[in-house]
Amino acid sequence: MKEDLIIKQLTEKFGSGISETSNPSPRRMFATVNKEILNEVIKYLRDTFNFYHLSTITGVDKGDFELNYHFANELTCVTLRVTVPRAEPNINSICEVIPGAVLYEREIQDMYGIKVANIPDGRPLVTSDDWPEDNYPLRKDWTFERPKEVIPGEQNGD
Repeated sequence: MKEDLIIKQLTEKFGSGISETSNPSPRRMFATVNKEILNEVIKYLRDTFNFYHLSTITGVDKGDFELNYHFANELTCVTLRVTVPRAEPNINSICEVIPGAVLYEREIQDMYGIKVANIPDGRPLVTSDDWPEDNYPLRKDWTFERPKEVIPGEQNGD
């Protein structure tokens, strides 16, 4: 399977919904996808090129958020990049196409505060039940106030 063929077919099928593509090295492709058609693109890659394996979903805080969906088949890897506006941090779940994405999507919600619509199980994954609201550790503007160091024998700051 040739990476250039995959890129060509993606851009032909989805047109302006694919805004940027690259093939920086053998067996490695990147495509920037409009978040509104992400499920369609994933379904097409799955059904046409056997990209059934979602390796992971990673997030990057660049002011707006970038979500990277990393897929592999037996021959190559493709990463779909999606921009999620910070002002409206929401995206549709891909679980109807790739059911195993649920754990990654739960982590994205916990760590970035990006709301995933239609997620089958939206419970927190890595944060506790008493975790403060609007407190997302992988956002660049997140601040953490370290608890005062506890010194054995001292009580109430004495």
